[in-house]
Amino acid sequence: MDSNPAHGRQQNKKILIVTADDFGLSEWVNEAVETGHRHGVLTNTSLMVTAPAVEDAVRRAKKLPNLGVGLHLVLMDGRPALQPEQLPDLTDDKGRFLIEPVKIGVRLFFEKKVKQQVEAEIRAQIELFLDTGLPLSHVDGHHHFHQHPTVIGLLAEMAPEYGIRTVRLPQEHWRYSWHAQRDKLVQRLFAWLLSVPRFTGMRQRLSRKGIRTNDFIFGLHESGHMTPERVNRFVSNLPPGISELYCHPATSPWQGDDSLPDDYECVEEFRAISDPDLKHLLQEQGVRLTNFNTLNLS
Repeated sequence: MDSNPAHGRQQNKKILIVTADDFGLSEWVNEAVETGHRHGVLTNTSLMVTAPAVEDAVRRAKKLPNLGVGLHLVLMDGRPALQPEQLPDLTDDKGRFLIEPVKIGVRLFFEKKVKQQVEAEIRAQIELFLDTGLPLSHVDGHHHFHQHPTVIGLLAEMAPEYGIRTVRLPQEHWRYSWHAQRDKLVQRLFAWLLSVPRFTGMRQRLSRKGIRTNDFIFGLHESGHMTPERVNRFVSNLPPGISELYCHPATSPWQGDDSLPDDYECVEEFRAISDPDLKHLLQEQGVRLTNFNTLNLS
């Protein structure tokens, strides 16, 4: 049983998109993205349009024409684009999004008023992204909350209006992931088994609207810990098809409301994507680097 069939004419090729999430979260993240793209293997990034350092991120991105930039849709654990009073069921008393994925997810599925608030916020974030003038490479979600069926439905309906052509599918196939890392077998297997119905439906729903997805993703079980050693093992064991390897690099940790989790190895992740030796490994493995913008043209 394999819910991740590779796209037809590219099924025998190993194609890799290397994405840094949380672009705009801080200047340390932005610096890691720019350096990783200029000197390493980073091909893509996901922009948080309401984050503190978004203006610096956009300025850097406009100097990097080969960097794919997508929208990192934030619907929890972050700052909204709309005023908090417009999102009373999604924000706390500080005006930030709540960090309650299960509670919000259930209410979003069943309550019309919550769906309306989420739809308005999605539109506001997409429009902020388009206002930057950057081409929209793809859409993904902070904490992968875009996989919620209501959010996916909204994105699918908005796709023609906003030019959404690619969405990240955050399903990591246990076999390829375990074969690369040789750990967490039970965790990887059960997470995949539980995800098959959800992601099969997600892929089909997007496909009906002409929206493409990656075939494979790597980094879910190593989130915040994509060290050079782990990245090298993934690269050495990629399956044929379109894979996305995502990470959270920064040139330095920092503190504050918008900081990364304390246990994240952000500097090690920066080392991984900026390592020039990784380019040689990719060549040895016959892996072609690309970004979501290029994928949209194929």
